Amino acid sequence: MTIETRQAIDPRHARTFDTAQLRAEFLIEQPFVPGEINLVYSHYDRMIVGGAVPSAGDLMLDSARETGTPGFLDRREAVIVNIGETGTVRTGSGSHELNHRDMLYVGLGDGPLTFSGAAARFYILSAPAHRHFDTKLVTIDAARRVDLGAAATSNDRSIFQFVHPDVMESCQLVAGMTTLHGGSVWNTMPAHVHDRRSEAYLYFDLPEDARVFHMMGEPSETRHLVVKNEQAVLSPPWSIHSGAGTASYTFIWAMAGDNVDYKDVDMVEMGDLR
Repeated sequence: MTIETRQAIDPRHARTFDTAQLRAEFLIEQPFVPGEINLVYSHYDRMIVGGAVPSAGDLMLDSARETGTPGFLDRREAVIVNIGETGTVRTGSGSHELNHRDMLYVGLGDGPLTFSGAAARFYILSAPAHRHFDTKLVTIDAARRVDLGAAATSNDRSIFQFVHPDVMESCQLVAGMTTLHGGSVWNTMPAHVHDRRSEAYLYFDLPEDARVFHMMGEPSETRHLVVKNEQAVLSPPWSIHSGAGTASYTFIWAMAGDNVDYKDVDMVEMGDLR
């Protein structure tokens, strides 16, 4: 297992970054490594983001020095999403089979985590927790679906809310998935920020020769990251997080911070973007 630590960057410092620095601080280029657990420990809300690809054998996530606790989930909750073929996640309380696009919420203290499945690809998210909620599997069919946008504005999309107050309880993680329909490429535009929560994006189901231009930065100082399939982005609380792809795609969004209010956002007028 490998864990990389990323420091929090303030917006004044971020304005000075070139492309290489932006990518080094905010892009997770290879979260999925066959036969490995590969994680990034972010100082934004202490989120941990990464992947586990069991391939030929089981992988266990039991402890990590970065959390400062004997067990990884001793003071944390986690969300695990399978973006590959069917696989299994074993927690301290039981075993759970995850099909493609299913999400598993794992409550505080319910470790260790063991991943298995020759063709499974598990996306891992974790944040500090203050109390225990029961571990729960939410399938793609059980998620709350919200259809938004239109083909005329190139943002016809379906939002699937998994770990969300309308579906289940959690401490601070809120997570879901958005699928862009054919001919639509824009996500989360008009843009917004939520200074009370940081966010992570994972882009997947993107053709190999396609890219997403992920918009970030303060509304008055926008930048972009060029992202390919199965890469993740750390989005600071002060940053917009929007994107446009050269083809349709799906992304997983996850937030952690002061509240679990999905609608607690500060909208940015199109005329204020620079």
